[in-house]
Amino acid sequence: MILEGKKILVTGVLTPASIAYAIADMAQREGADIVLTSFGRVMSLTEKSARRMKPTPEILEMDVNNQEQVNALAQTLKERWGRLDGFVHAIAYAPPDALGGNFLTAPWESVETAFHTSAYSLKAMAQALSPLMAEHGGSIVTLDFDNSTQAWPFYDWMGVCKARTMAAKGIPGFEKFESTWGQRSPLGWNSEDRTPVAKMACVLLSDWSSSTTGEIVHVDGGYHAMGAEVASEPPD
Repeated sequence: MILEGKKILVTGVLTPASIAYAIADMAQREGADIVLTSFGRVMSLTEKSARRMKPTPEILEMDVNNQEQVNALAQTLKERWGRLDGFVHAIAYAPPDALGGNFLTAPWESVETAFHTSAYSLKAMAQALSPLMAEHGGSIVTLDFDNSTQAWPFYDWMGVCKARTMAAKGIPGFEKFESTWGQRSPLGWNSEDRTPVAKMACVLLSDWSSSTTGEIVHVDGGYHAMGAEVASEPPD
């Protein structure tokens, strides 16, 4: 119960397969009071997923690209809780023509959309919500696929902006190197298991990380630390 009594906001919950869902579900299990956000056409997906959680968290409407809605969310949380102990930014989007090998041909309008939704939105939420964390402190946790100097095929402008927070299967061509992840990770890796990421997110939201900030925490089975995968059998 490392989050007992904490008031946590979680964005980006769509289907039960989303990392944000795993984080929200585990945060509740660890004692947090949570609310979710969603908007528009995907609201029904969030509502359906929320009903699988016990207790079912409330969902507040917020389009992160609409500053008025972000500000309204902050006001609602102030009236509801009087404070906020942390939020999870699990929001990202890039139009199809900015992914899948279209880096050089993507129009600025699509790139702008990717930056606004995937990167600037974190700043917008932090600006609006940080006053609710001013007195007792709080945690801001966001998700990233691989925030390094490496280039990832097909990731294109999303790699420049930040990460996708749903399954990377949404990126055309991603499956061509997804299967190699487990081979290269010394601790092994199951791309269907979101529990390791959810556990680390809960640690970062808790008081156990009270002196940690500005960090990129890898939850990848050690993939990032390896220069190449080790062959399972020695060559002849």
